[in-house]
Amino acid sequence: MYSFLREGEFVQLTVDDGKLSGYISRFGDSDSDKGQVVDQFFEKTSLQGNHVSFTTRIIHGMWYDFSGAIITTSGKKPPEEGYRVIKGTLIQHATDAQGAEKAMQRQVEFKSFPADLSKP
Repeated sequence: MYSFLREGEFVQLTVDDGKLSGYISRFGDSDSDKGQVVDQFFEKTSLQGNHVSFTTRIIHGMWYDFSGAIITTSGKKPPEEGYRVIKGTLIQHATDAQGAEKAMQRQVEFKSFPADLSKP
């Protein structure tokens, strides 16, 4: 799991037999979901080496595209927060009531959550 845009939001990545899946868990921004937790599962994914990209499903007229790389942070140990970081470009797409699409692009850095070493 990795941090997302705001405190309490995250990105979950799962790699199974070389295939990437996952979702974004975020707080809603629209009138219909404001403040509620919204889970947006990946619709399309790609994982080639350390390069990762995904597109989420559309929920309430909003979806995300991401393209970037997973990097290991030197000086950090695997159980530490930020041991792995996903850096890249995130595009947030939103469709208004008239069907017009707006896209906002930004450079992001998502840090891995610390590992719980107490689990077996």
